[in-house]
Amino acid sequence: MDEPKVTLDHLFRHEAGKLISVLTKIFGPHNLELAEDVVQDTLLKALEYWKYHGTPDNPSAWLFTAARNKALDVVRRERHHKEFAAEVSQSLKSEFSASQTLDQIVRESEIEDEQLRMMFVCCHSTIQEEGQVALILKTLCGFSVAEIAKAFLTNEEVITKRLYRAKQQFREEKIAFALPGSTELQHRLNNVLTAVYLIFSEGYNSTHHNTLIREDLVEEALRLGKMLVDHPLTCQPESLGLVALMCFQSARLTSRVDATGNLIQLKDQDRSRWNQELIQQGSHYLHLSSQGKRISPYHLQAAIAQEHCMAKNYAETDWRKILQWYDWLLEIKPDALIALNRLVAYAEVYGPKAALEELERIPDKALLQNYYLYPAAMGEWHTQLGNSSEAMNYFERASGLTRSPGEKQWLLAKINKLRARG
Repeated sequence: MDEPKVTLDHLFRHEAGKLISVLTKIFGPHNLELAEDVVQDTLLKALEYWKYHGTPDNPSAWLFTAARNKALDVVRRERHHKEFAAEVSQSLKSEFSASQTLDQIVRESEIEDEQLRMMFVCCHSTIQEEGQVALILKTLCGFSVAEIAKAFLTNEEVITKRLYRAKQQFREEKIAFALPGSTELQHRLNNVLTAVYLIFSEGYNSTHHNTLIREDLVEEALRLGKMLVDHPLTCQPESLGLVALMCFQSARLTSRVDATGNLIQLKDQDRSRWNQELIQQGSHYLHLSSQGKRISPYHLQAAIAQEHCMAKNYAETDWRKILQWYDWLLEIKPDALIALNRLVAYAEVYGPKAALEELERIPDKALLQNYYLYPAAMGEWHTQLGNSSEAMNYFERASGLTRSPGEKQWLLAKINKLRARG
């Protein structure tokens, strides 16, 4: 059973969002939960069937065929009781045309366009903004409520309520399955990009998985990002800036963990292992993004990542330039996490004592109380100042705030090293 289970887990990330997008085009956004049920049934059927018959040569095609057949069963059963998507509702009333309509919609050549459209449907203006990104992550990307809560620095109950309200608005507003007009597209695009970056961030530094890096999520985020920049309507400076940022950060993935999966800090990474092709791609996308008239946080974050990628070694990193980028970034996006990251560069320029003093002036500092890197940073700076006891206390506190085994192991190594010093 293990082999098909692993395959299905991998396919879930890559195919579930596509399946839900296609089925929502058929059923209508107001029947989103029906589309989710069909996909869930399809995945369970695959797991059961593959257990006894083996994984098919083309598992993706198998899933789409199974989902199409299940959708046809639903249409036959519910066509006199439910209203489906307005564009196809009439053709689904007839037995003959229903089958043809489903065959036409469930075509691989159109899948990416449907998924792109679905992302923008999730960000419809009638849905409360805080629920839009959560809806994309849960519905299209298979994120757990716990993972979404971690990304938003909140608790699972809050996220559950946001998702419920968003789906309720789908039902009540009868939102169309369509891309927005040009005037509304930019606003929705911002939330779509936020969702894509959160997918990437969870892959780059997993919060609930046994491994620190989840390459499937990194690949999915890059796929979605490149899908956005390849579409004429969504190839905006912000989209290009985000893809540049993800390319730069992805280039460093293989050097972030050792052979046993333990975290390696930036200063100790083997830079010869960094992916030069991805760095070149990042530079290309960053150049394209700079030709626009808008500067977004993604531009500045990409510029910071590029500085790290271009430095020959840690000692030759231009920390003053990186600090300038962070100062500008905070001006256009005041954010507690960005302020904390800025202090890493600040400490390199002005020292750990100055960084600890600056930490007290972070806006919205209360938001960081349950974020493990907040006490971890304090532990790092106290270590540099020779305050071993304080450093251990902060590292132990940080360990209690993360569920990631990789992060816990990294923090435990720091604690053990301080204990060894006596």
